[in-house]
Amino acid sequence: MSLWLDFVGCEIRWVETPTFGRIRVAEAGPGDAPAILFQHGIGGHLEAYSKNLVALSDEFRCIAFDYVGHAMSNRKAMDYTPLALGEQVIELMDALGLKTAHLSGESLGGWVSGYLAVRHPERLGRVMLNTGAGIPIVSAKGRADLLDLMERSKKAAGVAPNFEAVKHRIEWLIHPNNHHLVTDELVNLRLKYYLMPEGREVTPMVNRMLPRHDEFLIPLEQIRHETLLLWTRDNPIHDLECAQAAVKRITNGRLYVMEADGAHWPQYEAPEEFNRVARAFFAGRPY
Repeated sequence: MSLWLDFVGCEIRWVETPTFGRIRVAEAGPGDAPAILFQHGIGGHLEAYSKNLVALSDEFRCIAFDYVGHAMSNRKAMDYTPLALGEQVIELMDALGLKTAHLSGESLGGWVSGYLAVRHPERLGRVMLNTGAGIPIVSAKGRADLLDLMERSKKAAGVAPNFEAVKHRIEWLIHPNNHHLVTDELVNLRLKYYLMPEGREVTPMVNRMLPRHDEFLIPLEQIRHETLLLWTRDNPIHDLECAQAAVKRITNGRLYVMEADGAHWPQYEAPEEFNRVARAFFAGRPY
């Protein structure tokens, strides 16, 4: 079944921002409902949230988007950091008429969300760090996973990706028991984005965030928002041990560990459980 069937009920369009140019967004739900911004990981795209937007749109204004430098948003030559991408989020919120929004960020999206909670606290509601980056890597396995990802990215630099390479990268994101979700459509979609000529120059700039990870660790003690770390038992790099250490440093932080099998994309691998927890958390109800 096509992932685009999951988007039935979404509006997909482009929004202009002053600094970062044209940003692709997918949106579902009433314009006056509490908003949730869903943010993908490094090298990703808004389709990572195809199974969540419509499902939660009866109660929330659900918005996913491509970061600048990714997929079908503007491929801008710039210094890519989680701080810079946070400013993109603020400009996007302004363009969408959002004074405040809840945030749900996976991987890079969690990294950006953590910084936004510190730098623009007045613009945020609740914050979900969904297998997020930007927290200290405290285990030997996590450090080895990061070095492995950096090596993969280095080898891929300047080389045109192919189907098998992209499939392998997506399988890295997803638990082995869920590899049936890695369809030809999903692989070809990401491959299409990677092969866009405007991305050949910009993608290496984006990937430079990886070796700079520890330069931009989230100042966790400064976060005051209600914050949920939604994690899996098999998340690469930032494993469960990292999340357990990080949540202790957040004043209003809580940790939820997915019951279903999942790795780095729990919102896609186990959407029913993810949506149930997200709905309750962002509504301020028990989950």
